Amino acid sequence: MPAPDRSPLAPAWLSFPQDQARLDTKLWAEDVDRGDDGVLRIDGVSVDELAAEYGTPLFVMSERDFRSRAATFRDAFDDAFRDLCGGVDVFYAGKSFLCTEVAHWVREEGLGLDTCSGGELAVALSAGMPGHRLGLHGNNKSAAEITRAIDADLGRIVVDSLQEVALVGDLAVQRGRRANVMLRLTPGVHASTHEFIATAHEDQKFGLSLTTDQGPGQAAGEDTSPAARAVADALAHPGINLLGVHCHIGSQIFEPEGFELAAQRLLGFLAGVRDRHGVELAELDLGGGYGIAYTEEDEPRPAAEIARAMASVVGATCRELRLQVPRISIEPGRAIVGPTTFTLYTAGTTKTVRVDAAAGSGEPQDASVTHPRRYVSVDGGMSDNARPVLYGADYSAVLASRAPEAEPVLSRVVGKHCESGDIVVRDVYLPEDTGAGDLLAVPGTGAYCWVLSSNYNYLTRPPVVAVADGRARLIVRGETEEDLFRRDVQRPPATHDPALPAPEPGAPRTV
Repeated sequence: MPAPDRSPLAPAWLSFPQDQARLDTKLWAEDVDRGDDGVLRIDGVSVDELAAEYGTPLFVMSERDFRSRAATFRDAFDDAFRDLCGGVDVFYAGKSFLCTEVAHWVREEGLGLDTCSGGELAVALSAGMPGHRLGLHGNNKSAAEITRAIDADLGRIVVDSLQEVALVGDLAVQRGRRANVMLRLTPGVHASTHEFIATAHEDQKFGLSLTTDQGPGQAAGEDTSPAARAVADALAHPGINLLGVHCHIGSQIFEPEGFELAAQRLLGFLAGVRDRHGVELAELDLGGGYGIAYTEEDEPRPAAEIARAMASVVGATCRELRLQVPRISIEPGRAIVGPTTFTLYTAGTTKTVRVDAAAGSGEPQDASVTHPRRYVSVDGGMSDNARPVLYGADYSAVLASRAPEAEPVLSRVVGKHCESGDIVVRDVYLPEDTGAGDLLAVPGTGAYCWVLSSNYNYLTRPPVVAVADGRARLIVRGETEEDLFRRDVQRPPATHDPALPAPEPGAPRTV
């Protein structure tokens, strides 16, 4: 039976708040708190000040927290792998969030940077990232993107298909260079995450399969998998410097077993390469995908714990295979930038509906008994956070502009778009008197929110501010209507042909 104050509509993981002013620290940047007046602050800067200066919706990022998380991954993995392979190369996954200022932070913290398009690569290069600390991913890179990467002497181009092995090599030869290449493999690991962000199983678009095609006439034990063929082609191509192999099993993953199994399978593949070609490839990239807390239900693992577990598996597997431990690299993105940022919204209209408990609990209920759910609309929505509608992602929210004092009620925070699925936070307890003009803050929006933003319903994309040393500064300018019209090719103003009779006053104009 639910607790007396708990809504029967609430999901099982959502607890009834005993102290609405308390912040769940795992959801927020380390310098976010409430002032004595109950107003949310970041590094001493109140959300009232931020909203007054920059408006809402607004992405608010802690520079200190970003740098701290980047350094934590760098140091934790270096410590865990130092005795095995001299340390780890950490590449920040720029697809999670990237702008020139963030690229500067990545460079200054000693990390590499992974890009997934020519545009992301252009941002990284414009911020002064040296080519040897950059990578280029993508399952369908254009010749122009590959050429730019070769000309910039990128540290790695992650090749995703057999056709791309030849394309990269041929382009490199044309430019009198050798391209640094890693091969992206699909180890067949089914990560415990949403279908659309699981990337290491067979039935999806990324990577070279490890599965051998047992065709007629094939010699017993012969490996004719796409991965094995790609290795042979890359080793034979004069335009390719084959560094090693890469995998990425998915995103928002908490369980360690997937990472460990992927490492074992790729190391086994590297041992097979040694046995067939007499070459021990020097590098192994184990990707990213480390989960963060979006709600109280999520329990992310500390970076040091992840690193120690992976180092233990890599060391033991290499000893068993009599394989020299390759240089390891990883690609955290969400785990670095996700918790650094919250989105600030202004609340508008509200309403309360009555819902039967069966609709929310999944358990048999008396449909004649209904319970209230409060809808709180905000001035953003799916155009600044598409994840709830894309993946059914859950988030949290708090009343940010004042101390929460009224009784908590189960609420749903929704956007202003013309879509019934425009949900920002599906289930959260908010004070009953939350209403127009109040500021709400949604934590954990640093990754895959701004970068997936759109102009749906012709809303302008929000700005991003970084806060450090008690000061906020703009790092991504918000769009204006003028920005939208700048891309809109409009008709020239209508003119009257003097050879025609003048239109009667009030008559429609001919365009």
